Amino acid sequence: MTGFGAADGNVGGVRISVELRSVNHRFFNPSIKLPGALARWEPEVREALRQRVTRGHVTLSARIDRPESGGPVIDEAAFAARAAALTALQQRHGLGGTVDVATVLRMPDVVRSADPESDDVGSVEELVAIVLAATGALLAAREAEGGRLAEVIRERMLVLEAAVGRIAVRSPERVVAHRDRLREAVRELLDGATLDEQRLTQEIALLAERIDVGEELDRFASHLAAFRDTLASASETGVGKRLGFLLQELLREANTTGSKANDAAMQREVVLVKEELERVREQVENLE
Repeated sequence: MTGFGAADGNVGGVRISVELRSVNHRFFNPSIKLPGALARWEPEVREALRQRVTRGHVTLSARIDRPESGGPVIDEAAFAARAAALTALQQRHGLGGTVDVATVLRMPDVVRSADPESDDVGSVEELVAIVLAATGALLAAREAEGGRLAEVIRERMLVLEAAVGRIAVRSPERVVAHRDRLREAVRELLDGATLDEQRLTQEIALLAERIDVGEELDRFASHLAAFRDTLASASETGVGKRLGFLLQELLREANTTGSKANDAAMQREVVLVKEELERVREQVENLE
């Protein structure tokens, strides 16, 4: 499922911003981009994501935020120590001149760059807390999208149910039509000879059994009810995989019904059912 979430907070002495984006994927597939100072905590971040997100390609990016005016930083403690040391040397050795600012600033470690990689960035718990906050926003966005997709799927389910209902109505009519055609064909072949009604009845019964789709329609209705119940459930582990399995079973029953149909009207409805199942499958792949 697609979605976006962001959060920020303090980790040690720095401000960290985390952004999460997700796109459709059958499995959980994370991509984590952390600054060098945070890279050692990638396993903990990955595990925090895995516990909250079960499907989707999830991209996490984190950055260390600094004021735009950031630049070289003067270490005042080092400055004071270097100035005191130079003054003491000057007095001890009777040197002339004065200790000026420029001289002290040229001393080692007095001026350093504002390098985020060298800062104390706190603890992994602080970082994971920000990641979880961003994940919460991501999941909220995905949940809203899931609600919209569920409505689309329910509309497709209505089309499916209507087509299956028409198949159920046509199925006994088709048996009667086959029976009448068989009787007429036998009479033409006998050309006035005596018709063995008992044998003909047996053949018609065998034909009816071969083309009966009652069991397939019953199983289809059962799978469809399970599909609706799953779609309406609030499973913590997600519903996408179970819905995918139920779609496979629905397609199996549709294929069997089509192979038994031997009737143009029923075949048209079976084709419609399979088309709708494919449309539903495309949407289910977007659900967690």
